[in-house]
Amino acid sequence: MITVDEALAKVLALFEPLEVETVHLRDAAGRVLAVDAVAHRDQPPFASSAMDGYAVRDADIATGATLHVIGESAAGGFFDGPVNAREAVRIFTGAPVPKGADRILIQEDCTRDEDTITVGDSIDTSLYVRPAGGDFKAGDVMSAPRVLSAGDIALLASMNCATVQVRRKPRVALVATGDELVMPGESPGKSQIISSNNFGLKALVEANGGTAHILPIASDDVESLKAVLDLASQADVIVTLGGASVGDRDLVRQVATDAGLDQAFYKVSMRPGKPLMAGRLNDTAMIGLPGNPVSSMVCGRVFLIPALRAMLGLGKSAMTREVATLGRDIDQNGPRSHYMRAQLSIKDGVLICTPEKRQDSSLLSVLSRADALMVRDPKDPPQKAGETVSFIRL
Repeated sequence: MITVDEALAKVLALFEPLEVETVHLRDAAGRVLAVDAVAHRDQPPFASSAMDGYAVRDADIATGATLHVIGESAAGGFFDGPVNAREAVRIFTGAPVPKGADRILIQEDCTRDEDTITVGDSIDTSLYVRPAGGDFKAGDVMSAPRVLSAGDIALLASMNCATVQVRRKPRVALVATGDELVMPGESPGKSQIISSNNFGLKALVEANGGTAHILPIASDDVESLKAVLDLASQADVIVTLGGASVGDRDLVRQVATDAGLDQAFYKVSMRPGKPLMAGRLNDTAMIGLPGNPVSSMVCGRVFLIPALRAMLGLGKSAMTREVATLGRDIDQNGPRSHYMRAQLSIKDGVLICTPEKRQDSSLLSVLSRADALMVRDPKDPPQKAGETVSFIRL
């Protein structure tokens, strides 16, 4: 068996960034920007008002001063002319500031009588003029790579970028194996269970920038597995679920090897998830995850998400680890790295990570309520509540 770090390095070596494609901005949320986006205009494109009030010359403003209102400037329109001494233009938030004006007298600081305003006793000292290009200027850059957030999309729209260049979404083929499995909604036999790994992993893949295709369940025979693997030939990565252990009916390694698998490794010193393999099947990367439901999902976090990020051009690295205070005493760890399902909480401003007491790798209910995977090194000594631990946020 190899360590988790060694296995992850071998997995990431199978992947390179995918090609770039152009998409419309309306479809770009959550995509990975692959090429820097450049602003086509200044924002704001003109000096604009930050408040409702009157565009005036700052030198004219004093308590009791009177100014003549000569026009109006509203958002989407403008006052076409200069503001001279002792003149004012009615203005609204976002509207262009007329030439000659260098201040917005907010409407609360004056009174109006027909076309005359009188400055009040209490005057806000702020100018309330947003300078042209105060947010960004033409030629400013949004740097790649980055996962485009809602805020990024709004900024790109304001930059007048109708399209952006992004990485193609990785195509992931999910192949569940085993005669004991049936799809959700079907009626399982007495010795059958519902296939859950493929659905959980599809959600995981698509939440992390990929597109997942659930292929038919492969039976425990060579021809069935060959047929299903053939369906996955157009994927960027084939992910098998189960069938990679050492039982008489665990055929994935045998069938994949016969089909030309160049195996990178088999078995990892981790819990849950020991029976894990990876390699390249002809031109397609392949990861064989354990069939145990929680093992499969944990390995998906540890290995598959970094693979997706590598294909999306986000670099080759492990999942980010954070630190927290241990919420309860725990015994010494065994000989393998342990990814313990845990819950996060905050007490007196301190982040607490409390591992679940039940860590059996078949318990999906425990995984469902977990916020984190608390990571323990092999043979980690007993830990007391209050000590510092590391975790991967779920």
